[in-house]
Amino acid sequence: MKPPEAHLGDTPPAVSVCLEHLKKRADFLACARAKWRSTKGLVLQARDREDDDPTIRVGFTCSKKVGNAVARNRAKRRLREVARLVLTDQARPGWDYVLIGKAQVTATRDFKDLQSDLRYAIKRVHE
Repeated sequence: MKPPEAHLGDTPPAVSVCLEHLKKRADFLACARAKWRSTKGLVLQARDREDDDPTIRVGFTCSKKVGNAVARNRAKRRLREVARLVLTDQARPGWDYVLIGKAQVTATRDFKDLQSDLRYAIKRVHE
């Protein structure tokens, strides 16, 4: 597997380089205290880091309410792909976003509806 920097020509790598993943619990907790919006397919938490770093950071979580490990992993895979498609265009630099899967919905909801859910949530959070 080649690193993202090793792509050829003008085509971008498969993984977006402008999105970083949240890994620390403190970052998730900071997002939990900030703005949020719930839609039918997911919950979005967002916060402005108020620093000079223009990086967009994103985290994903699914509790055991979503289902067993297979259902949680499927929901998180779908959330990651939706984030890759939507956040690269709609997100604001310097913000952290956490996408939370919902029980019995995130893993089964139509993918286009999941994308529109995220677009709507981002629009409402930034109002």
